[in-house]
Amino acid sequence: MNEVLLIYGTALLLAWPLGLYLALVYADSPTVFDRAFGPVEGLIYRAMGVRADLTMGWRAYGRALLRLHLLIGLMAFGILMFQGVLPLNPDGIPNLPWDLALHTVASFITNTNQQHYSGQAQLSYLSQCVALVTMQVVTPAAGMAALAAILRTLLARSEGTAGLSAVGWGEEAPVGNFYRDLVRTILRVLLPLALVVSLVLAWQGVPSTLEGAQTVRPLDPQAGLAAQRIPVGPVAPMVAIKQLATNGGGWYGPNSSVPLENPTPLSNFVETVAIVLLPIALIVAAGYLTGRRRLAASILGVMLVLSALLSGLAIWSENQPNAAFAGLAAEGPNLEGKEVRFGATATALWGSLTTQTSNGSVSGMHDSFNPLGGAATLMGMWINSVFGGVGVGLINYLVFLLLAAFLGNLMVGRAPELYGRALETKEIKLISLTLLLQPLLVLGLTAAALSIPGLAGNSNPGFHGLSQVLYEYSSAFANNGSGFEGLGDNTLWWNLTCAVALILGRFIPILAPLAIAARMGAKRVAPTGAGTLDPGTLTFAVFTLTVILMFTLLAFFPVLVLGPLAEALTLAR
Repeated sequence: MNEVLLIYGTALLLAWPLGLYLALVYADSPTVFDRAFGPVEGLIYRAMGVRADLTMGWRAYGRALLRLHLLIGLMAFGILMFQGVLPLNPDGIPNLPWDLALHTVASFITNTNQQHYSGQAQLSYLSQCVALVTMQVVTPAAGMAALAAILRTLLARSEGTAGLSAVGWGEEAPVGNFYRDLVRTILRVLLPLALVVSLVLAWQGVPSTLEGAQTVRPLDPQAGLAAQRIPVGPVAPMVAIKQLATNGGGWYGPNSSVPLENPTPLSNFVETVAIVLLPIALIVAAGYLTGRRRLAASILGVMLVLSALLSGLAIWSENQPNAAFAGLAAEGPNLEGKEVRFGATATALWGSLTTQTSNGSVSGMHDSFNPLGGAATLMGMWINSVFGGVGVGLINYLVFLLLAAFLGNLMVGRAPELYGRALETKEIKLISLTLLLQPLLVLGLTAAALSIPGLAGNSNPGFHGLSQVLYEYSSAFANNGSGFEGLGDNTLWWNLTCAVALILGRFIPILAPLAIAARMGAKRVAPTGAGTLDPGTLTFAVFTLTVILMFTLLAFFPVLVLGPLAEALTLAR
């Protein structure tokens, strides 16, 4: 338990100064960092052919975001389709099939990194380092940029965005400049952090080379192998950005359960802290950027409560015996599918945090978790705002906050509003679209996959087979990327349907809240009164927590009963 407290404590301790720095990065006023980064940023703007001093409405901001993702996605698709004849392919890896390439691009362009392939065996160095890592940097940066735009517009203390006037924009306020927010995020935040973490990981033994696979002689002469080829590559930089930017995935198919990605207890500690560092720091940044520190503290409190509940459930579950060993004298924690170097507790904590944050990397096999441990990972993805992905997780929480404000005001007999700005029909429609899309798509695709025998490709019958299919679509929509890997997911059905879930699950939850923020940011602020609900209070935080849990249970409790809970009850007999 000490390691759990140490990881949470370290993440919170580091997130505080990092959050203060992030608030300066997204502030409209000049900062001391402009002298160092400004000239380089100017060169990047000129190379892109854009102006960073122009203010955008939400439509222009959204179009710029989508256009950038489309261009990078096409570039990556071309590399994956022709990697066999392109350079940086010392192991002679052939091209990807079109459907697998399409799914891979959809996965990485949405900050998900859901992998229906094994990277060390099916991707060249060019594909990994140029196609995938480029998306691992740009797509989380776009999510953080969108969050900054929403915070400045939705939660600004004055009308319009911070430092900008809403005059001339009609019913919508300006939200900022996408290119400015994006470049600042990449240059001032993600690249420096990734450099530090990659150096630490390389120091701990994670490979960082452009040489091809290494041939070694096994130490045990009885192994029956004269030699063994071990894939290596520039692994450390990819692992660093995948953890920090809640990308997930990994250089190797089994991710951070492979000693080459995660060789020591220190590397495991660093990678686990990195999973939650930026999501927590962005909450701190939100308080200072908007001037609403009490609200930020209440958001962090709710997220920590949810995180503790889910992590506690996963850790408790994985420290129970595996049902296959029931009645044996050697009963102990469930070590199936786990690295014994880390044990049940550290692996369960990683599994819980990685599904709370849309990270999706693994240090053990989630398919081998006990049923309630698997349920904890599913619930983290369904809620999708327990820290969540960088930027997008807090955006998801703000959608629940708006829903709580709507319901809370109606309960006390007031017109729905948030911080004096009215919540009207158009905003509620966008909130409903954002929240209801997840259960409709996840449950609908799960039902479709299971309705045709053999289509799902699940390796287990009954309750666990349902959980495998449900997990894959939940992971895709939540932009998580982890999986119950007993599933045969590299098929035309899975590649195409998951691509749909990935795209819809990424861009609608960004664009709809951006539109809501632009509309609300342009509204006149009504004076507060005795009955005004303050979102920064403990009461409102508890109410928001209740709304999140009730919505999740109403949407997914039946399928939770049919899957993990039914499996747990069956094994308990």
